[in-house]
Amino acid sequence: MSSKPLVIGVAGGSGSGKTTVINYICKEFAKDNILRLEHDSYYRELDHLPFEERVKQNFDHPASLETELMIRHIKALMEGYPVEVPVYDFEKHTRKDETITATPSKVILIDGILIFSEPDLLNLMDVKIFVDTDDDVRLLRRLKRDIQERGRSVDGVLTQYEKFVRPMHLEFVEPSKRYADIIIPRGGKNKVALEMVSALIRGKMNT
Repeated sequence: MSSKPLVIGVAGGSGSGKTTVINYICKEFAKDNILRLEHDSYYRELDHLPFEERVKQNFDHPASLETELMIRHIKALMEGYPVEVPVYDFEKHTRKDETITATPSKVILIDGILIFSEPDLLNLMDVKIFVDTDDDVRLLRRLKRDIQERGRSVDGVLTQYEKFVRPMHLEFVEPSKRYADIIIPRGGKNKVALEMVSALIRGKMNT
């Protein structure tokens, strides 16, 4: 690639509306060749553990993610090299055998609840966006998503939320908000904030 890609990070609590914001950015800048990398793809391999042990893991702690691999991948993409991104199976709590080839692009969008809590990852970002939504709204969205898309039970989701999600949000996610360039209240419903995001990204692309 002839020039350094623009790296955008979108963080926020689980169920905050990040996906809506990310979809907006991807649609807005599709013609500029945008690549989306999800931090969730980099959950550590747990094949060495029986399933009963996998489900007990704290998947909301930074240590559960192989962030160092994601950083290597982003640096390689920035230098013009393709990478093989892991594919995670959320029902089995481990990685699948296949990978997805990611090729260099003008814009790299990083998505994840914990990406601002990782200094080495944070330092790669040119634009940092935090999606901020009330706790009760986030819980309802997570409940619906995990049941419909990840095959979880209501009790399982609520237990995980109480034991891991909420404490980790307070310890890692919420404090990382201070690193954001833009904070979007009410997620993807905030049209004014989304327009500000577009303007900021376009400004960065033109510098």
